[in-house]
Amino acid sequence: MTHHPPTALLSAALQAAEHGWHVFPLRPGGKRPALHGETACPRTGPCTTGHLKWEQRATTDPERIRAAWSTGAWNVGIATGPSGLVVVDLDQPKPNSEEGTPDGAANLSALCERAGHPVPRTRTIRTASGGHHLYFTAPAAARLHNTAGTLAPLVDTRAWGGYVVATGSIINGHRYTVEGPALINPLPAWLLQRLTPPHPKPVATVPGPVSAPLRTHRYAETVLQRERETVRGAPEGRRNTTLLASVRAMGRFVAWRDLPRHVVEAAFQAEGEAVGLTPAECRATIASALGWAIRTCRPRPEAA
Repeated sequence: MTHHPPTALLSAALQAAEHGWHVFPLRPGGKRPALHGETACPRTGPCTTGHLKWEQRATTDPERIRAAWSTGAWNVGIATGPSGLVVVDLDQPKPNSEEGTPDGAANLSALCERAGHPVPRTRTIRTASGGHHLYFTAPAAARLHNTAGTLAPLVDTRAWGGYVVATGSIINGHRYTVEGPALINPLPAWLLQRLTPPHPKPVATVPGPVSAPLRTHRYAETVLQRERETVRGAPEGRRNTTLLASVRAMGRFVAWRDLPRHVVEAAFQAEGEAVGLTPAECRATIASALGWAIRTCRPRPEAA
């Protein structure tokens, strides 16, 4: 019996799975997940007991990978959280940026210099746009999520709730390739510290009514969780619109200083990417929505 050689993209998916990385198909020539959405879910196979999103359906099973990539020339996505990875994404400036704007690699280098640490060496992937992905093993003691610009401008991270395009994938005729070190090192402790949200300070129990600042902060967190769930459940075709509306609903809490802006941005960045929006699309929508909401926000109503 003659066996046809596996396609390059199938080989890329299988090679990633051999590293223990959980993969799933992306649209041919693109970055978005190619899996069905909740409204089109057949409730069969992996979704028999309920719809599973891309992070839950990502797999290292060679048979499932062969079956998926036999149906098309799918690019390869790696779900970073289940794969035990933290990937630092060094972006290129946008086409409309001012001339001389430093890219993500330059900003990371400057951050390392200020922190007194060398630029970390680890597995490095050159992306289709000319940026770089730095792969690190995730710390066992912390469950990190995506960030957008937390470390520095044009420096994002992908962990739980995020994914990266794997080597071998092709976008606009450009292939993702290994460039530089191939071995993966642990995430440096100083970067982990910067990516770990601070623990909330314990609030002393005081007899009497809860203070207004504490009450408003708790209410803001409740609304944030509700709006995150709204984005998470948005149907295909309405995800960007839903993200815009939910972020606008949170703008007043940022304007009133009930929640820090970066907390709201990171939360919605994670949810937007989790439902299949691109990182750049999420950033643009979040920035636009928060900017509008803060500019048009009315003063906080006086307590009754």
